[in-house]
Amino acid sequence: MKDPIFFDGLNRIRQKELNSVFRLAKRCNYETKHSHLVTKLSLQFFDGVKESGIQKADSRFYLLCAGILHDIGVHTEGHKKHHKTALKIILSSTILQISHKERYLIGSIARYHRKALPSTNHDHFAVLNNSERILTAQLAGILRTCDGLDYDHRNRVTEIRVEDIQDNIQIFCVTAYKKINKEIRSARKKSYLFSMTFNKEIEFIPKYT
Repeated sequence: MKDPIFFDGLNRIRQKELNSVFRLAKRCNYETKHSHLVTKLSLQFFDGVKESGIQKADSRFYLLCAGILHDIGVHTEGHKKHHKTALKIILSSTILQISHKERYLIGSIARYHRKALPSTNHDHFAVLNNSERILTAQLAGILRTCDGLDYDHRNRVTEIRVEDIQDNIQIFCVTAYKKINKEIRSARKKSYLFSMTFNKEIEFIPKYT
């Protein structure tokens, strides 16, 4: 079931586009709980970052779509190269009601949620202009980090609270479990792209409920 919080604040056109994102995700048999949680965490991260350069409605929408679609390649090709498959599906799908340019942005963000970092050696990244490349790296860094917080798809971290203090970001990871060491270790490892792009260090702090 689609989480209504993802539609809050969107105009009719964006709601229509997001509906097509969910239709594509469903067609690809996406893992709902994991994808929705990672998307929610990513939006919470985005909203907590004080970097004014990405605080735009369009940027948040790209991150939202990429979060929902980041694992759609698993069902088709298996886990090994699912990030590349997700990109191919996003670029070629007839279900998505999203413009050609925005497909490249969303597809690239989804593709870079794991493995290789953004590179102009990749055709889909090279076609973007410089500002779009920076935005893609920023949003992929957020998505990649939050995907790490649910690395085993067990939904142990249910939300995050972000404190952005100069060169340091504190992420309070809300959980009902006694230990989330593996989740934090995974997120820390995957946070490199974010730290490199924003020039900020991330500290992950468990917050037990």
